[in-house]
Amino acid sequence: MLIYNRKNFSNELLISLYEALIKPRMIEEKMLILLRQGKVSKWFSGIGQEAISVGLVKALEKDEYILPLHRNLGVFTGRDIPFAKLFSQWQGKMNGFSKGRERSFHFGTNEYHIVGMISHLGAMLGVADGIALANLLRDEKKVTVVFSGDGGASEGDFHEALNTAAVWSLPVIFLIENNGYGLSTPSNEQFKFKSFTDKGIGYGMEAYQIDGNNILETYETIKNLSESIRSKPRPVILECMTFRMRGHEEASGTKYVPQELFEMWGKKDPVSNFENYLIQEGILSDEHRNVIKAKFKKEIDEGVEEVLNEADIIPDTRLELADIYMESNVPAPLALYKGLQHVTHKPTTENKTRKRYVDAISDGLRQAMEKHDNLVLMGQDIADYGGVFKITQGFVEQFGKGRVRNTPLCESAIIGAGYGLAIKGMKAMVEMQFADFVSVGFNQIVNNLAKSHYRWGQNADVVVRMPTGAGVGAGPFHSQSNEAWFFHVPGLKIVYPSTPSDAKGLLTAAINDPNPVLFFEHKVLYRSTELEEEVYDDYYMLDLTKARTVRNGDEISIITYGAGVHWASAYVKEAGLDADIIDLRCLLPWDKETVENSVRKTGKVIILHEDTLTGGIGSEIAAHISEHCFTFLDAPVKRVGSLDTPVPFNMDLEQNFLPKERFKEAIMELMNY
Repeated sequence: MLIYNRKNFSNELLISLYEALIKPRMIEEKMLILLRQGKVSKWFSGIGQEAISVGLVKALEKDEYILPLHRNLGVFTGRDIPFAKLFSQWQGKMNGFSKGRERSFHFGTNEYHIVGMISHLGAMLGVADGIALANLLRDEKKVTVVFSGDGGASEGDFHEALNTAAVWSLPVIFLIENNGYGLSTPSNEQFKFKSFTDKGIGYGMEAYQIDGNNILETYETIKNLSESIRSKPRPVILECMTFRMRGHEEASGTKYVPQELFEMWGKKDPVSNFENYLIQEGILSDEHRNVIKAKFKKEIDEGVEEVLNEADIIPDTRLELADIYMESNVPAPLALYKGLQHVTHKPTTENKTRKRYVDAISDGLRQAMEKHDNLVLMGQDIADYGGVFKITQGFVEQFGKGRVRNTPLCESAIIGAGYGLAIKGMKAMVEMQFADFVSVGFNQIVNNLAKSHYRWGQNADVVVRMPTGAGVGAGPFHSQSNEAWFFHVPGLKIVYPSTPSDAKGLLTAAINDPNPVLFFEHKVLYRSTELEEEVYDDYYMLDLTKARTVRNGDEISIITYGAGVHWASAYVKEAGLDADIIDLRCLLPWDKETVENSVRKTGKVIILHEDTLTGGIGSEIAAHISEHCFTFLDAPVKRVGSLDTPVPFNMDLEQNFLPKERFKEAIMELMNY
């Protein structure tokens, strides 16, 4: 039995809480029937845990974001989402939130201020940090709540997100549903501490434990906490003790759970206990209860009938591909503007200054900060120190530490926070200290940022800057060319400039673009004096979809990018070759038209990149040329890349690793074919 203390809560509030509790329970009961009838394919039951979701959603303001999990149906119904809309989502119909592209609760809706989970547990905790950061920067006095299970709290994302929230004093409640099991693994095989409240002191934040089955305790605790956090922003851990009365999902069963636990927790059922309490207190009559249930039954039955009669989705390939990216509203590019190819936003004056690659990037980033007052920069050591490559030196003085933020060493949480900022209509630039370190934030990029617009129409307005490349004797963990890791991922844009002018114009365009962009910057090019050139002083943007023709020739096409552009240019000049050199600039999506036109003109093509040969981007380009330009070819398509080894530290070994000399041999072999 549960003991309730109504305090000064009105009868109207108590009835409202009861209605919010009974509705998800009735929906669940209907879903289990439909599952047995074969009308529903899968279901994750939250029976026994409803008081947490309901107490939370009733305690918050309607425009405060909640990031729930599978078993938090009460969050969705508590935000008054029509049942038919939810059921359409669960059934994979076009009228759902994700056009049939996502299952169950893997969706978000800004209309109802809910951001659904992805299957990788812990990944949404950092996203909550970003939403809360937007609240903080805008002084909106709002609270964000993100759910974690006790099992999911073992993920590294949990630590990163809590640590970041604590350091930045973000207004987040980290709500942990402790139901004793991570799927079938009991708590004593997940962690050794007794309570998640023990973690509070380690993160420097408050931590509380409550009875998650007691709707009044849950509601009151969260209401008081949220009111306090709004006035004094800070993160809080809230552990809600509960138990799920069914399996992880219906197919998994519950044989691994001792029967006595079901008997014990069955007596603490949040719905029947609260219903009995209200009846005993004379607040709820049998007649009133029946009216409430009849109302919900009618909505549920009508919703099921409506959705089951909805037409099945007829696949439209054009629509599927169109929704990978959010449309970017930029002017059509000029083919050439006074030395710049494919300008979409012209500089206002023709003033130029001689700049290095690093200077041009810094200049473009600074001007983007001036143009977009909703742009936030995040990265390790980027504030007072100016970043390890000094790209952001002086930015703190101009823009302040609110928008130029040093981060803890936690790439995943910070990329996730960038996504959270985008959900709130802001822009984020996240700097990887070295491109190699992005592996620690890989999941956020490929599963959150990349899939966001396709899954639920939410743009991920995040640029991840990636200092990359070998040639400085930095060894295997600071020298990798890892652009191909992401080339396979729909929804990302990959940009890799080779000149100062392109670096500035492509970076400003990437920041202006509403889609996630990985922006690779070769470290060797940063301070090369040989690479210095006259760069427009004013703000301008280049087209992210167009390659650059570096040199026109008729005998052979060299397709390359990054440092490869300079290797190819130098050798072509040295050898006196009549070569077309195409600088891809944008690797995903890449400019097929420009490449095809070059190949049709010359009949011979070689693809050069610094990345290792096997699985490099050149493989895909070569395959495309062979498939679409075969009749124009006078020789096999050649690829040249670095050795299929990690990048060695010794400078002589590193030069042997790089493809510069092998490129010279390969191009002469091709010319003589």
